[in-house]
Amino acid sequence: MTRSDLVTRLAERFAQLTQRDTEFAVKTILDAMSDALARGHRIEIRGFGSFSINRRPPRMGRNPRSGEQVVIPEKRVPHFKPGKALREAVDAQVPAGPDTP
Repeated sequence: MTRSDLVTRLAERFAQLTQRDTEFAVKTILDAMSDALARGHRIEIRGFGSFSINRRPPRMGRNPRSGEQVVIPEKRVPHFKPGKALREAVDAQVPAGPDTP
């Protein structure tokens, strides 16, 4: 699902909201989440999951073209941990493959 798909589904579900209002609401929520993560805060949405920041320590890497060693600096990266309800919902929706009885 893309951002525009989300806006469309919300606008369909809540007829009192215009497409523009729905788009503004989605943008506001996502911007607030991005801002909170950028400041190092943790976001928890009950029944869905939590977003946090993980630290990747500096390390030595290798340039694949020249083989030269390069220092890769420390990074802070966003991390999502799904909640129990989301894990169970996704697991229940696993389609049976051709090898599955």
